Amino acid sequence: MKRTPRWIIKVYGAEHGMPHFHLLCPEDRAVVAIADGEILAGRVPKKRLTEARAWADSHRDALFDEWRKLNPTL
Repeated sequence: MKRTPRWIIKVYGAEHGMPHFHLLCPEDRAVVAIADGEILAGRVPKKRLTEARAWADSHRDALFDEWRKLNPTL
C-alpha cells in the first residue's frame, strides 16, 4: 500500500483478528491495528513507527477499505 525508503505498509488477505497492517522496516517488523495504531505483534524503531502511524492516520479509510476487500466477512 505504501512504500518509503525506511518502511513499507502492507495489508494481506486471508488474515484473522482485528483489521491490521504489516509494517516492514529493514531492521524489524510489526503488526499494527488500523483503528488506533497499536502494535499487536513485533517491534519497530520508534521513529519508523511514528512516521508510519502518521501516514496510516491520514489514510485510515483506505486501509480499512483494503482490509475489507482482501478479508471479506463470510
